[in-house]
This record gives sequence, structure tokens and C-alpha cells, in this order.
Amino acid sequence: MSETRFDRAPGDIPVSAEMEGKTLSDVGIYTLGLVLAVVLTAISFWVANTSLLWSPGVLLGLAVLAVAQMGIHLVFFLHMTTGPDSTNNVLALALGILIVLLVAAGSIFIMANLNENMMPPPDLMDMQLQH
Repeated sequence: MSETRFDRAPGDIPVSAEMEGKTLSDVGIYTLGLVLAVVLTAISFWVANTSLLWSPGVLLGLAVLAVAQMGIHLVFFLHMTTGPDSTNNVLALALGILIVLLVAAGSIFIMANLNENMMPPPDLMDMQLQH
């Protein structure tokens, strides 16, 4: 099976000699990734500080821009693709994301449980306020 141009990250070595003339240099690829990352960062700051957008939509806009930023970093700087060479990297990334989500969800669950069970009952709180 021959790899298509979609199985390679920007900056990877081309599969065939006829594609060699069509690729950007490594510096060009990293520069393009840097420019895209800076543009997304600037847009994120603009979205957070503007009053032109609907207020509840700002959070969703920032989330979309954050996912796009992560995609830019994964493709342009870490060279992650859907090709067979990146399988281990993608699995390691998925495991890392799973661990982070489990730790975050577990921490939120524990804090909510402690908040529920450690607070004094409402009638005791009312007694303290009356004195």
C-alpha cells in the first residue's frame, strides 16, 4: 500500500521523488504552524474581551478555538497524522487525555461530595445566625 499525501504531517519526508518539489521546508512548516497558533491566540484574546459577541457564546467560541489550537500543535509541531507511523503516538495521547479527564472528574466528584457532606445542616446554620 502506498501512502497518500493525507497520511503525512506537514514537514514529513515525501514518499516519492515527484512530490519532493511540492513540499515546504521544515522552517516554512514550523513558521506556518507558529503563525496559525499566534493568530488563534490573538482571536482568543479578542473573543474574551469583546462585547460584540453574545455573552453565553463566548465560552463555546473559546472552547472551539482551544481545540483548533491543540490541532495545530499536534499536526504542525508534533507531526501526528492518521498514518501507521503515528499509531503509538495517538494511543499515548488518548491515554494521557483519559487520565487527565479521570483525575479532573474524580476531583470534581470528591469536592462536590465533601461540600455536600461537610456543611452543617441548614437548621444549625439558622441557629448560629439568630444569636
